[in-house]
Amino acid sequence: MTRRALIAVADGVEDIETITLIDVLRRAEVEVVVASIESRRMFTCARGTRVTADTMLVDVLAQDFDLIALPGGMPGAQHLAEHVPLADKVREQARVGKLFAAICAAPALALQSYGVLRQRRMTCYPAFSDRLSGCTFVDAPVVVDGNCITAQGPAAALEFALTLVEQLVGRGTRKAVAEAMLVPA
Repeated sequence: MTRRALIAVADGVEDIETITLIDVLRRAEVEVVVASIESRRMFTCARGTRVTADTMLVDVLAQDFDLIALPGGMPGAQHLAEHVPLADKVREQARVGKLFAAICAAPALALQSYGVLRQRRMTCYPAFSDRLSGCTFVDAPVVVDGNCITAQGPAAALEFALTLVEQLVGRGTRKAVAEAMLVPA
């Protein structure tokens, strides 16, 4: 069964995090849908990388996904936090027990504002940890708490993406993808 992942993007998302998520999930044969919340498919990452999304978020809101993932970066994470349809989609994903994930500033800005971190262990870019309430910050590169997966930042992007692969399609696929990329076990 093919797993589906939605990666929501906006101008100012972190380059490494965004591209790493897309690349690693696709290597694991996950159907990845990159959806822009902007008024256009082309978006510019925080460091100037220009990327074209697969679609507009509004066009896939009614679809089901096994995972919704949010890259961090500024001001991208703030744009994601302020997008009401995305917030509603992530809240529903959390409510039904499906995977949702965020990295860098996105856990503290977007997931926190969506109200999906209550009573969870999580992590984010450490400088944003003072914005958290109702959850427990863990100073670790990647934290899994049930159906919520969070990570700290660009240096954790590969580990975060591999963890998402493991959560979606299993440890064996994670190991195979990591080995093919020459990532140490």
